[in-house]
Amino acid sequence: MRSTANAREDPVAWDVARPRRAGRMAGVDMAGFSVPGPLTGGLRVVPHPAVMLILEFGASRPVVDDGTGRRRRGSVVAGPGFGCGGAVRAWGEHVACVQVRLSPVVARTILGVGPADLDGALVDLEDLWGREASRIGEQLAEAHSWQDRFALTEALLARRYETRSPVDPEVARAWHRIGVGRGLVRIDRLAAELGWSRKRLWTRFQAQIGIPPKRAAKLVRFDHAVHRLVAGDAAARVAADGGYTDQSHLHRDVTAFTGLTPATVAGEPFLTIDDVAWPTRQLPAAAHPSAAPSGR
Repeated sequence: MRSTANAREDPVAWDVARPRRAGRMAGVDMAGFSVPGPLTGGLRVVPHPAVMLILEFGASRPVVDDGTGRRRRGSVVAGPGFGCGGAVRAWGEHVACVQVRLSPVVARTILGVGPADLDGALVDLEDLWGREASRIGEQLAEAHSWQDRFALTEALLARRYETRSPVDPEVARAWHRIGVGRGLVRIDRLAAELGWSRKRLWTRFQAQIGIPPKRAAKLVRFDHAVHRLVAGDAAARVAADGGYTDQSHLHRDVTAFTGLTPATVAGEPFLTIDDVAWPTRQLPAAAHPSAAPSGR
């Protein structure tokens, strides 16, 4: 597949690939990206309700600027919501990578650290996996097709995967409820459903998922809304259907997460590419598959 960021003056053609079959592990999704030319102006990273794992293998190593002046090269990992504010950008030329989205519920078993341990920062994968991180990059570069690369990636993740969830079943259930509810869940009511106090849910959820439950709900709601904007839905309708008090509320949320307005965010390459790369089934725009986190 190909996706062109046509909202820019200098469109960048992306080669985008998806596995032909569903993966064997719950809470794991992946796609492949290849940019034959330079990322002129940098690619703005838009927050998403998943742990982001980038396995790079291109001719040159991409650089990610986290917005504070710190830069990371090569394969990286970041927790849910990374990129908030719109200051995080990726740069590079002849970039190729497999991007994996991990549900925070299963992230610790695969990465070796939980989302909370990432502390909202971008982390070099070599710091977590050592030589294994560079070895998978070499194997991906030697593979002959995207499907071969997906098979290699899945085999790697399977080796690191443990069947026992590292999160409380109540926390996993809370994450599931927030996802399927598209973020429109009252946290006090959710705590009552679980038989926990609001404070206990807040503490356990943040410690195991990496962000507080209210923040998670806000992120999931934003993700659903912004993909509807990309699909061409009017901001007023998106706001009304998405549980925002009014269109100004949606505007504030989009700006807080991306640094952009609802009118301009729809042309962001990260999102238009995402729309091509991550479909799980054919749905109308009002029920975009990005509405809920993976690993439900």
